[in-house]
Amino acid sequence: MENVEKPWAALWSLVIGFFMILIDSTIVSVANPRIMEGLGADINSVIWVTSAYLLAYAVPLLITGRLGDRFGPKKLYLLGLVVFTLASLWCGLAQDVETLIAARVLQGLGAAVMTPQTMAVITRIFPPDRRGAAMAIWGATAGMATLVGPILGGVLVDSLGWEWIFFINVPIGVAGFILAVRNVPALSTHPHRFDIPGVLLSAVGVFLLVFGIQEGETYNWGTIAGPISVWSLIIAGIIVLAGFVAWQRFNKGEPLLPLGLFRDRNFSLANLGITMVGFTVTSFGLPLIFYYQMVRGLTPTQSALLMVPMALISGGMAPVVGKIVDRVNPKYLATAGLTLMAVALVWNGLLMQPDTPILLFLLPSAVLGFANAGIWAPLSTTATRNLPPRQAGAGSGVYNTTRQFGAVLGSAAIAVLIQSRLAAELPAGPGGQAGGAGEGMAMGGSLPEFLHAGFSTAMAQSILLPAAVVLAGAVVVLFFAKPKPIQGWGAAEGSAPSAKVDAGLDSAG
Repeated sequence: MENVEKPWAALWSLVIGFFMILIDSTIVSVANPRIMEGLGADINSVIWVTSAYLLAYAVPLLITGRLGDRFGPKKLYLLGLVVFTLASLWCGLAQDVETLIAARVLQGLGAAVMTPQTMAVITRIFPPDRRGAAMAIWGATAGMATLVGPILGGVLVDSLGWEWIFFINVPIGVAGFILAVRNVPALSTHPHRFDIPGVLLSAVGVFLLVFGIQEGETYNWGTIAGPISVWSLIIAGIIVLAGFVAWQRFNKGEPLLPLGLFRDRNFSLANLGITMVGFTVTSFGLPLIFYYQMVRGLTPTQSALLMVPMALISGGMAPVVGKIVDRVNPKYLATAGLTLMAVALVWNGLLMQPDTPILLFLLPSAVLGFANAGIWAPLSTTATRNLPPRQAGAGSGVYNTTRQFGAVLGSAAIAVLIQSRLAAELPAGPGGQAGGAGEGMAMGGSLPEFLHAGFSTAMAQSILLPAAVVLAGAVVVLFFAKPKPIQGWGAAEGSAPSAKVDAGLDSAG
């Protein structure tokens, strides 16, 4: 372990930037109609404002995690934060949608540089058996960002205009930079020979796969241009990634992705689990928000406020769960959290009827808060527990890549399911569209009352998909191996007195 005087000050400094970049994955969704109006853009262009960010964010994560090992996570984090902050300013100043999309790509690249460094620093400054509370804060930040994004976006768009969902990042980015310079330690670097073929294969493979999944619905899972189709891109991405794995296996030098990481059962299972969590937290909000706005007539801000209990309970419980996870087998907490999330989503589905009292939705929202608190810390702690310090960046890059891949997969899958359920539950309107619901959803309109029952049923059925996926995640984590006592870990990089970390744990509570 690195000799760090104030590990908790370092953690909180990193959390500011981590929270900001994850919010930008969801904050734009509520601003899409205003962006369309303000920039004179069509719906397909505006969809790319989010898609471009997510794509630029997901593709480089494996590479940027390794760069942190080579050049130091603090340097990479600060570089990414500067790029992200300047790109946010450019987004707010954009006068046309093409410029906004280009700025969002730069934003996504900055986020990709930053994200693995946050988890890598935690892995290196907190010993494995004292890491739970730190990972709980890190994980709760990831969970809450997906909830706060729509709330904050709705408030900013309604009060100041869509540009402010980007301008607000500038003062936060400046403050985060100052705090990181002061509090984040300059950790030792590890010499790595860069695996150029691995870099190229991973980047191309992830790009083809993520682009194909992410844009499948846009192109109706058919032809994109000429001989290029959505499925050809997905298949090509899988083939290229298979080639990447084979190269990593037979590379006689130093591979970009040390496959030995996956020999650790808990690392492999935690990555599978976080993929399912990424799928679920990205997908369940879409049918819920559509129901709130199109059946119940709530504004974006009002509908997002129904998720406030989830955010408050999740944040409040995170330090508590963090202390517990260092003392018990994490699989019990993770299983309980994932199962609770499935129960809460099914509960939401049962409530999604045209005449349900709207305040009843606060109850499953509260259950989701407890569930969320019980998921992130056990998964991330288990994933990083056995990582050697020199591979912290590589392991963090893998973990964040699988989480982001799950999010992209969830976004695509829920869009397809919603469309199919609407076609089944609503009468066909002009052109075969289900009662015109598709156009209403795209433009943020409301539905005529005679369609409310069918639309509610379609959304209730759709939310069962993320419920089933997260329940499968609960089964996965049941196979976590019991954590082994840690011996001699601190000697790897110069130990810090454990009392300092214990003091930090106490202050986190």
